[in-house]
Amino acid sequence: MDMQEKLFFVYIMANMPFGVFYIGVTSDLIKRAYERGNKLIDGFTKRYNLTRLVYYEMYRDAETAIKREKTLKRWSRQWEINIVTKFNPDWNDLYENICG
Repeated sequence: MDMQEKLFFVYIMANMPFGVFYIGVTSDLIKRAYERGNKLIDGFTKRYNLTRLVYYEMYRDAETAIKREKTLKRWSRQWEINIVTKFNPDWNDLYENICG
């Protein structure tokens, strides 16, 4: 992959295992997870204390990432729980992992 290539991410933030979820899309996952994890963005994630990055997917274009985000948002809660649990069985905060 070209180092200059821009990636897009679909991600899920949670307040605790099996808790409240926020599904979003961004081109800068590290920055977005930091902002949300430190409650720097007003709104849903701050109000519900969604500080844990528990899931993410990478895409090469924004259109595909946005389409996937919309698909995940239409899923049942159980499907969302299943995808996070399969990707991150212990529901750890993945922020440190993505920082390198």
